[in-house]
Amino acid sequence: MSEFFKDLKYLTAYSIPLVLGLSFFLKGPFAYATPLFVFVLVPVLELLLPSNPINLEGPQRLSKAKNFMFDMLLYLNIPVVFGLLFYYFRTFTMGGFTTIELIGFTFSMGIVLGSNGINVAHELGHRTRHWERVLAKTLLCPALYMHFYIEHNYGHHQHAATPNDPATALYNQSIYSFWVSSISGQIKSASVLQKKILKQQNRSGFSLKNDLLWYGLCQTAYLCLVGVVFGPSVVFFAIVVALISVLLLETTNYIEHYGLQRQRRPSGRYEPILETHSWNSNHIMGRILLYELTRHSDHHFRSSKKYQLLDYHKTSPEMPFGYPTSIVLSLLPPLWFFIMNPRIPSEMKP
Repeated sequence: MSEFFKDLKYLTAYSIPLVLGLSFFLKGPFAYATPLFVFVLVPVLELLLPSNPINLEGPQRLSKAKNFMFDMLLYLNIPVVFGLLFYYFRTFTMGGFTTIELIGFTFSMGIVLGSNGINVAHELGHRTRHWERVLAKTLLCPALYMHFYIEHNYGHHQHAATPNDPATALYNQSIYSFWVSSISGQIKSASVLQKKILKQQNRSGFSLKNDLLWYGLCQTAYLCLVGVVFGPSVVFFAIVVALISVLLLETTNYIEHYGLQRQRRPSGRYEPILETHSWNSNHIMGRILLYELTRHSDHHFRSSKKYQLLDYHKTSPEMPFGYPTSIVLSLLPPLWFFIMNPRIPSEMKP
């Protein structure tokens, strides 16, 4: 029973949408409660709470691998995210927000879509069951980032920590430069990968098996549905919310591999991706808020491994702070470089 209550720690991931839900009712200055919670209160808690490097062993690991509760905690994010989106659009249509509130709630909705939408989609997108991957794409749709499924699974996991990966930040590259290069690079990479997949199947780019075409149709249908149900003006805010969620995703991409590079062998191939090619954090708040995304090196070892089973490797480069705190620091490039550059192994520096 004690283990059951310990496992409920992942309910903390729902604290972000919960704060947004409460702020919808309180309104006024509470419209900014979500960003303050995520980027002020959580970093403070990360400084106060100890990190936890312990890995699961033996029967405990086997038990948690089969526990369906961990999957349900992911699935429930779907009605939560879409429910909050519906309420946000509906309240805007009814004139329920002042201008100041609208700015705060739009930013907050983008945070929820990034943390409980895209991040959960990332976890489900690596699952082996088809219907779980469909759920992943469903969560990526309102973020207008469905191509991420192709690029991340077939591109990033092959090329991470090399110059061929648009989602790996270079040494001394600022977050603002990375936003541009990563977003544009991933769109291009997804297109190249899709063409390669279709070519292997002897199909043309106009084939019904072209997933990018379907993704484009789904995202267009989503925006059209928003426009029909809530009004054309709401479509603009749906796009802004999506952009904020994507920038949150790309900022996470930035801190995950910043400055880390795999060595090129004499053959021209890069060494296999190792536990040394991702930044990790054992700070407990970031771990449970992001479904163990912070144990990123082990995720790259075996991408289908469920979040509750991810391990910590002593040889992995460790961040001095948790992911939420690091996201804030990355927005200040000189401070970020000052903190992180000395931690990058010398053989990886250009």
